[in-house]
Amino acid sequence: MKLQGEVIATGLKFPEGPIAMPDGSVLVAEIMGQRLMRVAADGKLSIVAELGGGPNGAAIGPDGHCYVCNNGGFAWRTDDGFSRPTGAPSDYKGGYIQRVNIVTGEVETLYSECDGAALFGPNDIVFDTQGGFWFTDFGKKHDDRLMWGAIYYARTDGSFIRRVADHVLTANGIGLSPDGRTLYVAETETSRLWSYPVLGPGELGKEPWPSPNGGKLVYGAPRYQRYDSMALEANGNICQATLVEGGISVISPAGELLEFHEAPEGYCTNICFGGPDMRTAFITLSGYGQLLAARWPRPGLSLAA
Repeated sequence: MKLQGEVIATGLKFPEGPIAMPDGSVLVAEIMGQRLMRVAADGKLSIVAELGGGPNGAAIGPDGHCYVCNNGGFAWRTDDGFSRPTGAPSDYKGGYIQRVNIVTGEVETLYSECDGAALFGPNDIVFDTQGGFWFTDFGKKHDDRLMWGAIYYARTDGSFIRRVADHVLTANGIGLSPDGRTLYVAETETSRLWSYPVLGPGELGKEPWPSPNGGKLVYGAPRYQRYDSMALEANGNICQATLVEGGISVISPAGELLEFHEAPEGYCTNICFGGPDMRTAFITLSGYGQLLAARWPRPGLSLAA
């Protein structure tokens, strides 16, 4: 089925990480624009903060600040108004986690390494009810190599970061089940969705070998699709932003593809839910720099903060 919605913002520079705010606005990270933007309810754009690098997934923390996964930046190609990342930029120095005061625009870097090892490309983030956050590191694509991705857990005060899963190939979207007991992670290039039991803050249960990353396979697309970021419905279904055939794949926790909502373009990168009944889906259409608002058939999950 085709997504039925309204484009509420245009001219964004590869938007990602949408966050529906209580006042009806939506925050988006511009990866190519290197900043955090606010899209007002009337579509007006304003700059919240200049971030540098490549701001990607974002979430509001328990302190009201915005936490941003910054992938360190990309090189870009633009053809006929359509932009796409092509790999690491010439000035790439690594990725990091940033905290943004959305009132003042002040920006802090919380983490750029874990146990002495640099972060490559932090990508997406989700908070738990204990005030910490899980995030994916995509790795980094270079002309001659692809760096492994990983999953991390960290605290908001900059005091604790732990690598909780290794050898995730292009780790991208991340989300928690409604009860907080299952962590979902999507891999872009394999078009696979994995799950991990959450044992506690920063502690995951792991599947034995031959699982390549300790995760349990929930769903693997039957054709090359490239999975990006995600959001969950209140009933636990995973709404997976899907590239190539752009759109939102709705996948049950049991691993069944329930629906596919076709987007107007291939680079359908992320989704969040908002509105008074949590049935407005805000979807980033990144290649052409648009934000789409669509009526969703079921309520989205209210996020922890």
